[in-house]
Amino acid sequence: METEAMSETLVRPLKAGLIGAGIQASLTPAMHIAEGAAQGLRYEYELIDLHELGATEDDLSHLLADAERRGLAGLNITHPCKQAVIAHLDELAPDAQRLGAVNTVVLKNGRRYGHNTDWWGFAESFRRGLPDADLSFAVQLGAGGAGVATAYAALSLGLKRLVVFDREAERAQSLAEMLSAFFPEAEIAAGTDLPAAMRMASGLIHATPTGMKNYPGLPLDNDLLDPRHWVAEIVYFPIETALLAEAKRRGCRTLDGGGMAVFQAVGAFRLFTGREPDAARMLNHFKVMTG
Repeated sequence: METEAMSETLVRPLKAGLIGAGIQASLTPAMHIAEGAAQGLRYEYELIDLHELGATEDDLSHLLADAERRGLAGLNITHPCKQAVIAHLDELAPDAQRLGAVNTVVLKNGRRYGHNTDWWGFAESFRRGLPDADLSFAVQLGAGGAGVATAYAALSLGLKRLVVFDREAERAQSLAEMLSAFFPEAEIAAGTDLPAAMRMASGLIHATPTGMKNYPGLPLDNDLLDPRHWVAEIVYFPIETALLAEAKRRGCRTLDGGGMAVFQAVGAFRLFTGREPDAARMLNHFKVMTG
């Protein structure tokens, strides 16, 4: 029976995909496919790029239905769809419900299940990459789907004070209010004066797309960076963003976005396949790909 089941698995590939905008450089497909191959799976993983399709978040209903029709087991969700996708799902896991953001959708038996593996991915990366970081006060740039996850993760790790900045002030305020309910012992606020906050902060979390190929540049004035700051990035392509390069030049301790990318993929692989991924193997594969 076991041999027949394994044979069936090899005959019928597991299919998954990533929905997002400007994702052609994503390493997520390679991570999933390589880990699947290591476990004897035929694993197909496709990019569903809104830019390439001329689509927007308004097309999510069609894209999800098409993925179901074609037999995909699940979808990863990235910028700018992590919050918009929720309206199209049947059930949310507790973490996704709490955060109001989804980066992983399992398609099973005609139903759509939303999960969030981003926050755990960031937390695991932070624990490993900045184990002795001063968590007294951090500034975060970005209050979107990724920013919800990074802020939740940092507060879960014991961050005592967090000030969030976003181009949409109301979004930063909403995130601060939501997180304050979950972490009443912490001081959480929407920011209005970035230079003043950076002068007091011990660290910076960057949770916007700035630094990616389609969004070049720095997310803040480089003079606001000081050697006492640790700087944690979510962008991983390129692995050294302009922000990280400048932070290193100024003597800051840094954390690239690679760890979050790998560990969120570890969680998604587990959900899509029902198998336990080898996190160390996935980390090593990522390092090989990024040089």
